[in-house]
Amino acid sequence: MTRRTQMNGWLALSPMAVFLLTYLLSSALTGDFYRIPIASAFLLASAYALLITRGETAEEKIAIFSAGAGDRNVLMMIWIFVLAGAFANTAETIGAIDASVNLVLAILPDKLVLAGIFLASCFISMSIGTSVGTIVALVPVAAGIAMETGADVPFMTAIVAGGAFFGDNLSFISDTTIASTRTQECGMRDKFRVNIRIVAPAALLVTVIYVIMGLEGGADTQSSPIEWVKLVPYALVIGLAVAGVNVVSVLAVGIAVNAVIGFAYGSLTWAGWLESVGKGIGSMGELIIVTMLAGGMLELIRHNGGLDFIIRLMTRRIRSKRGAELSIAALVSLANLCTANNTIAIITTGRIAKDITAKFGLDPRKTASILDTFSCFVQGLIPYGAQLLMASGLAGVSAFSIIRYLYYPFTMGICALLAILLRLPKKYS
Repeated sequence: MTRRTQMNGWLALSPMAVFLLTYLLSSALTGDFYRIPIASAFLLASAYALLITRGETAEEKIAIFSAGAGDRNVLMMIWIFVLAGAFANTAETIGAIDASVNLVLAILPDKLVLAGIFLASCFISMSIGTSVGTIVALVPVAAGIAMETGADVPFMTAIVAGGAFFGDNLSFISDTTIASTRTQECGMRDKFRVNIRIVAPAALLVTVIYVIMGLEGGADTQSSPIEWVKLVPYALVIGLAVAGVNVVSVLAVGIAVNAVIGFAYGSLTWAGWLESVGKGIGSMGELIIVTMLAGGMLELIRHNGGLDFIIRLMTRRIRSKRGAELSIAALVSLANLCTANNTIAIITTGRIAKDITAKFGLDPRKTASILDTFSCFVQGLIPYGAQLLMASGLAGVSAFSIIRYLYYPFTMGICALLAILLRLPKKYS
């Protein structure tokens, strides 16, 4: 790789640095991470990405940016954001969130609320195979519990988001599982056997942490009477998702059910329902703008060769099996940073990972696990990923305020790194 190629590669990646520096430095100077809109930082970084793109006219640059902003995956996220906002707000209006909070507080002992929410998030995400669906269903409830118990809202939101990535990583119907096993040509069940040995210690440790935190700091709470009918929207959303119904269809049904219950109980009129739907969609406005700006900027990075540069840089000095596995982990992690989509990151690097696996005699089942686990690890920590954007929007907090409380993704990443360094599990290493 020539020096000029390296310079061009780093230049192609520099919009990411501009975004992070703009947001972090501005927040540090103001002393308030809630004050700086993430959309503003992305706008500046996107403008910079357009400026450094060479060999294209201004119109062509904007066309490339627009293609990324209007990518099929980006638009799908936007439709989910729109429907999720409408569902969450109408559910709150009819009292579904309060009913769910009262149910959780009535069932779980005060000291086990934190661990209970985490395990519920793990179970639901494992069942439905999507972290976004789990976040849509549980974050409003967790935020409501935080309000009821006096807990920190970002902390409670992070418990749900962390558990959501447990299922995203392991579920047989998760996009990341399908992508990682197909690119490495191994069975889902075989990949699961390797993957669970890597991340189970992380899930167990985090559960213990939440139990201890609950025992030390749990406050006595009293739940109000449970309105069972108002639990139907969340039960229906979870049930349909577990049954394999598309998340867009699930949310559409949920909005309709909220309307029926609201009309029946008199908590909604026709005008009130439309107002609630509109307010919910409006609450997702910043997330939609951020998603489009990120999609456009990342497409310019790809167009300028940033992703290809990362791949070449990370594969040129592999010497051992341990180094090969580390390079695969680094490749999918960096690709995830540049795409903000863990499934796309796996698909992008899967073929290269397969070549590395064959060259160094790695076990394809472990390679698939590495791809899946590290992509989920990074996806859980980037403030411009769909999951944290969704969680922050539903909870009404900053995405950055959630990151420091994401115990499970951090622990999962550490366990995955140790599995490579210590050559574990032995049978597959």
